[in-house]
Amino acid sequence: QVKLVESGGGSVQAGGSLRLSCSASPYILFTCGMSWYRQAPGKERELVSVIKEDGTKTYAESVKGRFVISLDKDDNALYLQMNNLTSEDTAVYYCAAPNCFEPGVVLAWGQGIQVTVSS
Repeated sequence: QVKLVESGGGSVQAGGSLRLSCSASPYILFTCGMSWYRQAPGKERELVSVIKEDGTKTYAESVKGRFVISLDKDDNALYLQMNNLTSEDTAVYYCAAPNCFEPGVVLAWGQGIQVTVSS
């Protein structure tokens, strides 16, 4: 069973920074890439950022220039560095492992971690 464990969420004032972490097995982290999603209250879950197995990174327009996704082989972890946070970034954040054989399908989700930004 694939297990993803997130950490690093919390509360911060607008303009501040947080770094989210997601731990998993090296096979899961480095085979097919990883993603971060978020779900704000009353809204659908949305894709925030993707890092592919070749290192290519993509971001939602709303976070481009402020968030950075990365994978660390030494730590066996996925990270999301979030800078210049606004109240619009308040959400539960999830790391996700893709199904290698079905593009766009998520194989496993983390438990979710709350990020709250106060203005």
